[in-house]
Amino acid sequence: MSRELKCHKGIGDKVEGKALVADDNFSARYDLDRIKGVFSRKAHKLYGQSYKDKILVLNTAKGGVASAWMLHEMKTRGICPKAILFNTANTILAQGAALADLPMCDRFEDGDVTTLIKSGDHLIVDPQAGLVTVK
Repeated sequence: MSRELKCHKGIGDKVEGKALVADDNFSARYDLDRIKGVFSRKAHKLYGQSYKDKILVLNTAKGGVASAWMLHEMKTRGICPKAILFNTANTILAQGAALADLPMCDRFEDGDVTTLIKSGDHLIVDPQAGLVTVK
């Protein structure tokens, strides 16, 4: 049985994949090993886990311009998430997601997205519809 989560209209194309979830924040600059494709900051709740081809579900974006262009660099090398879902995103990371052609959504109507979705859930993210389907 699937359920639909409504969110603010997002960035990017429709994608499908497995969720990787943590009630933690996100910085492409400080949290990730962008060569190995894993979370590398020891204090991060996803430390050691691969983000490659996952749909990341996190609390909020942190960081500035460096995080934004790093998303583009990760996408060009093929070591990046399929999409990122946030409770709240900042405008700089939204610009980075648009530059990287990386689907991103935030502001979920049903509450905290890090509790609505579990790691391993199969998701269909449709940013243009503002809809995430959890299977």
